[in-house]
Amino acid sequence: MPMESGYSTMLGAKGLIRKTEFVRIIIQCLYSLGYEKSASCLESESSVSYKWKDFEVLESHILDANWEDSISTLNQIKGLTDEMRSSALFLVFKQCLFECLCHGDYSMALSLLQKQVSHLKVGREKVHGLAFDMLSAKVMGNDAINENGVSELRERLLVELERLLPPPIILPERRLEHLVETAVASQIDSCMYHNSMSAVSLYEDHSCDRDQIPTQTVQILFDHKNEVWFVQFSNNGEYLASSSSDCTAIIWKVLEDGKFTVKHTLSSHQKPVSFVAWSPDDKMLLTCGNVEVIKLWDVETGICRRTFGDHGFAISSCAWFPDSKRIVCGSSDPEKGICMWDCDGNEIRAWRGMRMPKVLDLAVTADGNNLITVLSDKEIRILNVVSNVERVISEEHSITSLSVSSDGKFFVVNLNSQEIHMWDVDGKWQKPMKYTGHKQHKYVIRSCFGGLSSTFIASGSENSEVYIWNRRCSEPIKILSGHSMTVNCVSWNPRKPQMLASASDDHTVRIWGPGRSQR
Repeated sequence: MPMESGYSTMLGAKGLIRKTEFVRIIIQCLYSLGYEKSASCLESESSVSYKWKDFEVLESHILDANWEDSISTLNQIKGLTDEMRSSALFLVFKQCLFECLCHGDYSMALSLLQKQVSHLKVGREKVHGLAFDMLSAKVMGNDAINENGVSELRERLLVELERLLPPPIILPERRLEHLVETAVASQIDSCMYHNSMSAVSLYEDHSCDRDQIPTQTVQILFDHKNEVWFVQFSNNGEYLASSSSDCTAIIWKVLEDGKFTVKHTLSSHQKPVSFVAWSPDDKMLLTCGNVEVIKLWDVETGICRRTFGDHGFAISSCAWFPDSKRIVCGSSDPEKGICMWDCDGNEIRAWRGMRMPKVLDLAVTADGNNLITVLSDKEIRILNVVSNVERVISEEHSITSLSVSSDGKFFVVNLNSQEIHMWDVDGKWQKPMKYTGHKQHKYVIRSCFGGLSSTFIASGSENSEVYIWNRRCSEPIKILSGHSMTVNCVSWNPRKPQMLASASDDHTVRIWGPGRSQR
């Protein structure tokens, strides 16, 4: 393959692209798309070959079973590490050995194994394994070796070598597609407002305006008679649940046109309803009374199926495990700690005792492996319920709420210092990502992840506004006005990335959608 040199071989406005490499990956792309005539024509016109010259020679020797020349060619190829060269030689010797066995030349196979293969830097286990395969093949007879045909085995050897040998000898598969996709992904990642599943055009550099995110009030829900404390979309995005200090929770149906209508009003609590949680299959809903019982509701019928606890049952929050059969609840009463139940009210597991302070909030990751709890205002504990390994994060300021991303990799906590902190569940980060701008001093304010791929974070605020951040930026990218009192909680529709709900002390739930140009 001829190599060009000089300034004329470089392409692009910044002169960063080698012309020969660029043409070669175009040829590869044409072949992979099935345009063989065009690829061959480009090879001829450009004098650039898709296959590296040394590999073409190696390929010819292998297909002709010219093993001595195959080994000689491999030894002459430059740019290979000793380990890589040994691995490639091992593959060639392996094919040669099996073909010797095919022809009944056992002495030649044994000689190759002892004098050539045993000296390769591939590890004793590989060599012993090959010797065992030789012995097995000899016992089983030649038919076992010839089953797929010798020529097919040689083709398979070439494929294995292509996977092993590095660039520029072998091009990574679909290299041009990978480069273009990487460039597109980079543009998407740098776009603060990207929130659409529509394909990105290659004809121009990508950018979105802020109308990709929910910025306009599209509906106001007035059915609650007092402060609305909590709001959460179902996992399938078809319902919304809200809870209020008016002692009710409401299940709303999201219609096809994006409008909301009441499906059920859940009204058997005697005290304000502070929290709701959807089962992963969206068939059940938990509602938590403020220092009161937990109720389990059938979403389709609106019937209360079970009540957990009794009067004075101080539950702060609850969450579901992914099987929709187990729930876990945290109590602000240290003696009650954290309890896991099944849906029939049977206690499965509990965490209590002297080390268990009051639980302010908790969540379970999507895989069900991690239980994340906020304890005694400033402490976060991440417990792997499978291995029982526990990790503790200490914040400097009081935490009011917790929310986990849909993929279970990250979580955010709201602090009364007017910051939101994002941590990773695995514990790789030493410091959190921080988000500021909203107002929070004395009330419980809740935030959430949302948008396409959970790219955004939204939060309520004590100044009656909703704040939205791109996860990569500490400053808000949009502030939504409309509520007249504190916004306590927000929820982003997991299936409709341009739909957001907010709950406020002004007795309303607001539904936010994209700007006019997107509707």
